[in-house]
Amino acid sequence: MFRLFAALLLSAVLAFGASIKLYLKDGTYQLVREYQVNGDRVRFYSVERSDWEEIPVDLVDLKRTESERQAEEAVIKKDAAELAAEDKFEREQREEIERVPQEPGLYMVDGAAMKTIELAESKIVSNKGRSVLKVLSPVPVVSGKSTVELDGEHSKNVFSNPRPEFYIRLADEDRFGIVRLQPKKGARIVQNWTIVPITKEIVEDEKDVPIFRKQVDSNLYKIWPEQPLEPGEYAVVEFTEGKGNVRTWDFAYRKGR
Repeated sequence: MFRLFAALLLSAVLAFGASIKLYLKDGTYQLVREYQVNGDRVRFYSVERSDWEEIPVDLVDLKRTESERQAEEAVIKKDAAELAAEDKFEREQREEIERVPQEPGLYMVDGAAMKTIELAESKIVSNKGRSVLKVLSPVPVVSGKSTVELDGEHSKNVFSNPRPEFYIRLADEDRFGIVRLQPKKGARIVQNWTIVPITKEIVEDEKDVPIFRKQVDSNLYKIWPEQPLEPGEYAVVEFTEGKGNVRTWDFAYRKGR
């Protein structure tokens, strides 16, 4: 609101006039609201005396007066434009934030609408069997190799845009990004895990897709691929590095769908 008010004030200054220094050839000046050259006389409105006065044109340094007036006017216009642009950006930022639901999750830009992407059920698969991953209470892990997988070879969320735009509202300050899923019979692999002996720390490995990310608000980010996606299976993931609590939202890109 302050920037908008300031921009309006600067516009008003331009519209109704500001004080101008009418320079005389002896180096002094008169503060005037406006002036006019009429033949051999310069008529001006004195700011100090609030009245119209005249002075011989030979006494006035018109070149310096006009040069400075134009320079000051350019600065005022530039400041007004910058303030208006900042206000427009902040207004659009607020509108952007308000479009995204407050609940943590993933949302896709679908024209003017915002589409909620459902959280997929991830499973950890090891030589000990399969267990459903729970974000708040990760399953116990044993040293060795495991994979985080999604059931089925294809996602139900199929998009035709090779550069989909998402908003992700994080539950915590976690890592996040877009990954390409690795095919497996009857499943798709999200991450490969190496569980470190004794500490049980998890080293995650996934096929990251280079993305642009823009922080829109606290824990709210807009993300989209740097380059058009190749047809295939993908997911947006959020996880705490080394802890094993992965949240996955899967999707597929198909050409011409």
